[in-house]
Amino acid sequence: MSTANNTGKISAAGFKELLFPYCGADRNEVLTGPAYGVDVAVVDLSNGLALALTSDPLSLIPSLGLQESAWLSVHLMANDMATTGCAPMYAQFVLNLPTTLSATDFETYWQYINQYCKEIGVAITGGHTGQIEGQNSTIAGGGTMLLVAAKEHIYTSNNARPGDVIIVTKECALVSSAILAMSFPETVKNKAGAEIYNKACSLFYETSALQAGLAAAGTGNKYNDIHAMHDVTECGVIGAIYEMAVASSCGVSVDINKLPVGEAQQEICGLFNIDPHYSVGAGSMIIAAPQTGAPAVINRLAANGVAATAVGVFTENKIEMILMENDKISALKHPGKDPYWNAFFTALHNGWK
Repeated sequence: MSTANNTGKISAAGFKELLFPYCGADRNEVLTGPAYGVDVAVVDLSNGLALALTSDPLSLIPSLGLQESAWLSVHLMANDMATTGCAPMYAQFVLNLPTTLSATDFETYWQYINQYCKEIGVAITGGHTGQIEGQNSTIAGGGTMLLVAAKEHIYTSNNARPGDVIIVTKECALVSSAILAMSFPETVKNKAGAEIYNKACSLFYETSALQAGLAAAGTGNKYNDIHAMHDVTECGVIGAIYEMAVASSCGVSVDINKLPVGEAQQEICGLFNIDPHYSVGAGSMIIAAPQTGAPAVINRLAANGVAATAVGVFTENKIEMILMENDKISALKHPGKDPYWNAFFTALHNGWK
């Protein structure tokens, strides 16, 4: 695993070397399979229909709480589904739980999983549940979410086109700022103040991107003014833009000054010495829209209560990744590893409370 990061998601090099060459049998009905920067797989079901599916780890984070962990477990998968422009329908959960988790706590956790699935119309169709000796991770297994829709209505993140406007919904570093504040409340209150602490905590339930995905694509009658969407996860908004460009064989030109960062994120990320543009940002989404359609997309999102900002364009030259800051131009690079992980474990090591 030398090509993978020590913590967090496997690197692009690790994916290319260790996983991508070994993906089982080739099947003609797989329209979109495993690929760097692609959120979902798509399988042709014939008769104009297709199956979209995605998988993610399940969260069980004691410092956050059972309800919050259940929210992340459901909505991080739903965020990937949101990039299709269609609503998720089904979910499978594989729970590898610590032996220290009590029956009462498991019941609480699972009831919240059930509640959050119900709220977004997802049926839980199966999985596996067990307790594992030595399981002390904040990852409690994995899940898969699925939907069936008209093939022509399913977006994938590898279809951005040169000239498309890059639209970012909400703000940078939503989930990283919220989790850091909630995990180290005493330190954050003492160093940044109670107001910033409360603002950061309030960002936690902004980490769903489903409303934005459905508003952008349309429910019922679909709009035709977007080309692709991508969920913002590890390595933040800049990482997501880079991934989407690589997946779509495009270059990019991004103005970093236009990337929206709220006051709470600025303060929390400053306290933990991380750059909010590169930190895990679940709840935000990258949308590729043609120049003529971008204003309508932004207005439509705003009408549905989702802030959206045009921050740059996808370009023809796929090896040209440009980041503009004031009068300076530099290369837009993927950071490789999200700074959130080091910040979290450093704070833990330093005894922050």
